[in-house]
Amino acid sequence: MAKRRDDGKWVLFDVYYADGSRRSNRKVPTDLLGGLDGDAPARTEIEEQDRRIAEASGKPQLEIERLVRAAAK
Repeated sequence: MAKRRDDGKWVLFDVYYADGSRRSNRKVPTDLLGGLDGDAPARTEIEEQDRRIAEASGKPQLEIERLVRAAAK
């Protein structure tokens, strides 16, 4: 099993969707977060990732209900 290395370049989020599904450990670059907006830019980044995934898969993009930083391991 590969070991995950925390290089500080990414923050991981668990994403909860309106349909009740959840995706774990979605990566958001650290440099997008912090400041006055806090974690708000993570939603925009993950929505963009979801848009690209939806286009590639041909499935509709799901509506994000909430984001939670993933627990540190």
